[in-house]
Amino acid sequence: QVELVESGGGSVQAGESLRLSCTVSEYDWSSYCMGWFRQAPDKERERIATIYRPGGATSIGDFVKGRFTIDQDKARRTVTLHMNSLKPDDTAMYYCAAGHSRGCTRGSWTPEYWGQGTQVTVYL
Repeated sequence: QVELVESGGGSVQAGESLRLSCTVSEYDWSSYCMGWFRQAPDKERERIATIYRPGGATSIGDFVKGRFTIDQDKARRTVTLHMNSLKPDDTAMYYCAAGHSRGCTRGSWTPEYWGQGTQVTVYL
């Protein structure tokens, strides 16, 4: 059973930056793809970014492109979402996810595992 531990949420002022980290308990085919999603109240869940861990390929949602990036530290089994120039619209619960690699950076990806979520609040 893969476990995901998230850290790094909080409250920041618009324009500031945050980093969200996610550490996975195991590095095998069941967690070759990892990513971040978010869900704001009364809104659908959005896929923000994914990374194919063996090769490092990434995908970033158009709605955050240019502001958010994703990378990994293989030795620490950690994936980090770097969020810059944050806006109040970025306020949401952010979830780390992991799963098989199919559709990881292209097309539809369905994670098998989810973290507990970490709240990000951006105020003016």
